Amino acid sequence: MGSIATDDIRAMPCYSIPEAAHYLRIPETTLRSWVRGRKYPTSGGDQFFQPVIELPDDSQNLLSFINLVEIHVLDAIRRDHRISLHKVRIAIDFIKEELKSDLPLAYHKLETDGLDLFVEEYGQLINVSQAGQLVLRNLLQAHLRRIDRDSAGYARRLYPFTRKRLGQQFIEEPKAIVIDPRISFGRPVLVGTGIPTAIIAERYKAGEAIGALADDYGRPTLEIEEAIRCELYTRAA
Repeated sequence: MGSIATDDIRAMPCYSIPEAAHYLRIPETTLRSWVRGRKYPTSGGDQFFQPVIELPDDSQNLLSFINLVEIHVLDAIRRDHRISLHKVRIAIDFIKEELKSDLPLAYHKLETDGLDLFVEEYGQLINVSQAGQLVLRNLLQAHLRRIDRDSAGYARRLYPFTRKRLGQQFIEEPKAIVIDPRISFGRPVLVGTGIPTAIIAERYKAGEAIGALADDYGRPTLEIEEAIRCELYTRAA
């Protein structure tokens, strides 16, 4: 349960760290520390922050689609609910050991009450950052609604956020853009098409109007606007 074949296209290294940071609207330095770790100074000398996300090939700085989903979920836990990384690590270790899952963040539907992490298992909610006690259901995270899973529970598509998130303001923003590893080499495209958002954004930057692009592609204006937001978002430093 909770594992995926290494030759599955979803598990193959495909995205650079800057590219993944851009698609997921996460500061590159933050994402890099999550997947590669980093040194930090202490009074007793330098310490090393261990990575939270495991890359498919440690010799490469490339992420898989599964990694994108894991980071998407981790971002929700850290950004929206302020769960400490210490508790995240406890939760990941618990799920790996007790629920026999290799992909805790990508496979299991994590939830939170703002203090701890929970995972639904056999119809019950287990507190995985407090050694597994049963608790009541609390909050289904907005991020999880943007992951499309197959019948086995594995992520197969991700609908990335394209707008600046301020609290709950964009919790139900349109799912106009999708990242699907089987389409356009896993790069963002308009939903239901193979039209890469990068091409739309390049045409927009070259001076073409949004309305003209919508007519050209036969897509709603909203989708064209979302494609432009996806590609022209300026990452935080």
